[in-house]
Amino acid sequence: MLGSSLVSAVLNDIISTMFNRKFMEELFKPQELYSKKALRTVYDRLAHASIMRLNQASMDKLYDLMTMAFKYQVLLCPRPKDVLLVTFNHLDSIKGFIRDSPTILHLVDETFRQLIEIYGSLSAGEFQLIRQTLLIFFQDLHIRVSTFLKDKVQNSNGRFVLPVSGPVPWGTEVPGVIRMFNDKSEEVKKIEFKHGGDYVAAYKEGSFELYGDRVLKLGTNMYSVNRPVETHMSATSKNLASRTQDQQRNEELARIMEEFEITEQSEITEQSASKGDDLLAMMDRL
Repeated sequence: MLGSSLVSAVLNDIISTMFNRKFMEELFKPQELYSKKALRTVYDRLAHASIMRLNQASMDKLYDLMTMAFKYQVLLCPRPKDVLLVTFNHLDSIKGFIRDSPTILHLVDETFRQLIEIYGSLSAGEFQLIRQTLLIFFQDLHIRVSTFLKDKVQNSNGRFVLPVSGPVPWGTEVPGVIRMFNDKSEEVKKIEFKHGGDYVAAYKEGSFELYGDRVLKLGTNMYSVNRPVETHMSATSKNLASRTQDQQRNEELARIMEEFEITEQSEITEQSASKGDDLLAMMDRL
């Protein structure tokens, strides 16, 4: 297993490279969506931006896990704008890894501010276009992930299960009522129906500020016990399942960590800034 100081060094290297100013400037430029080949190449370079080294099989597994987890999060967004909250959850988690590295933390905060400035004022229709574009990109990927299969949020064919319970999107009502209006926008008839689910109204909207409660759990740690989507079971069964799942996830994480191949620190001479420049040069060739 990796020591805590080594894990910290690996995370600092990867995150500082990922949020390199020049690299972020390139990503924020208006452009077409990257190809799958370009995405995989960037991912490989970012993963190897530190002393950590993965063999090809481990890299393939990690990439498949990343793409399917992201697809799951985008697919289950209650409303299109929530893709931004998912991104903020990602960044909040990253900041937790580097809270003792103010220089890197500043880079992440700058990216946060750019996201708020560029995407914060987009319309619901524009966010819907973003969401559709992302789902089209991943629509042919149906890779089975053990964590999703165990939680029954993914079928054996690799397709995700849409929930029929939980909070409805912010600003909407719980299903069960059909309202009819006249040409003056006056309600003239109301019909109630049984929706067959277990829905509740959202208690508040997630924060789109630099700091705040995102409310939405999509984009948080997928290995945590508190999953965004839960199946219905008794309290006793749920507690037992949580302990069983917690142990399984810890074992799975341990197996992943054991596959990491670590090189000596002295073999890595590039600084994060130069790594970012190399990444940009590589992207230009794609």
